[in-house]
Amino acid sequence: MPKPGRPEDPSEAARDPCVAAALSAYVKLLRASKAVVARIEPRLAENGLTPTQLGVLDAILHRGPLTQRQLSRKVLTSAGNMTDVIDKLERRCLVRRTRSETDRRAVEVALTDQGRALISGLFPCHAADIAEAMSGLDAAELARLGELLRKLGQAAAGPEDDAEA
Repeated sequence: MPKPGRPEDPSEAARDPCVAAALSAYVKLLRASKAVVARIEPRLAENGLTPTQLGVLDAILHRGPLTQRQLSRKVLTSAGNMTDVIDKLERRCLVRRTRSETDRRAVEVALTDQGRALISGLFPCHAADIAEAMSGLDAAELARLGELLRKLGQAAAGPEDDAEA
């Protein structure tokens, strides 16, 4: 028995204008995302970082020490993957794990001096790379895109995750 609102025949779904529009927008979103990432990854690779590792360093730079759980929510990765990411950054002496002063059960991740130097020098170039990759849109279009993506993220995540989108 099909779920409510879902056609039994998959080809019928493709004829639904709402489904067709959603599919088209989804493909465009993926293609645009891949194109932007392709423009920013070379500089990250030069510095031996993945986008997720950069996201961790950036989050800690701008927010201060965070727990692995907070970091995994910030950079949208699983707890298991976050452990691996932090392990690799720690091996490179870019971050260190320490017990929280307010909750001894929690382990916080902080930048080392080496990590702070790397992300502080890299972030302005990374931001410029992103701006260049997105230069096909003017400021008003970028603002509108941001609004639409936030709305999409909130709707796709559901009500319990609204604050994270």
